[in-house]
Amino acid sequence: MSSKKKKKLYEGKAKVLYSTENSYSIIQHFKDEATAFNAKKREIIEGKGVLNNFLSEFFMQKLNSINIPTHFIKRLNMREQLVEKCEIIPLEVVVRNIAAGSLSKRLGIEEGTRLPRPLVEFYYKDDGLNDPLVTESQITTFEWASETELGEIFEIALRTNDFLSGLLLAVNLTLVDFKIEIGRSLKSEGEKLIIADEISPDTCRLWDSKTKTRLDKDVFRLNKGSIAVAYTEVANRFDLLPKNVKSAVK
Repeated sequence: MSSKKKKKLYEGKAKVLYSTENSYSIIQHFKDEATAFNAKKREIIEGKGVLNNFLSEFFMQKLNSINIPTHFIKRLNMREQLVEKCEIIPLEVVVRNIAAGSLSKRLGIEEGTRLPRPLVEFYYKDDGLNDPLVTESQITTFEWASETELGEIFEIALRTNDFLSGLLLAVNLTLVDFKIEIGRSLKSEGEKLIIADEISPDTCRLWDSKTKTRLDKDVFRLNKGSIAVAYTEVANRFDLLPKNVKSAVK
């Protein structure tokens, strides 16, 4: 599958997408930019793109290995991946295990409260509307996804939660919540659903299981230190970074 970069297709807050010579694959470039509060707060964090590239590669490969399909094909270099091109469903799929962030504010639940069971929420992807929370009925009414697809999305989200929770707990990290995006594969018959975008501390809340120290983007949101240090700690617990990368992101 070709990995020769051609024209820029899209630039978002954290990544840039480029076309390749193959109509079914694109290159995903990870930027050093950190944003929060719908990009009202932003900063360049040296090495962040490298860290998220390695971390997302690791998590996506692990999911692929247990037959949870993702768009990930291979890492190309320090900042880029070759990924499968897909039609993104305009939803952010959030799975919560512990109350934090907007859930605590919205419902008055004390942050750190473990939920009776994983909670799946959907947010409509529209920065102009601040990605509003939407219901399953709204999703099917406006045809963002069919009822069948919605069922598959629930299954993917909960299986991913179960697997990542165990994987992270093994290195003393608690998966508080996470966000994924889902796409329809363009090369598969029957519009197979796959996980797209990225899985990294940008898209997951990760707390140290013993100290409750935050090791995710909340460090940036809440001015609690360096996210380069926090993300490096997560990567080091899985021994993901070559020595030359470790020195580059200190």
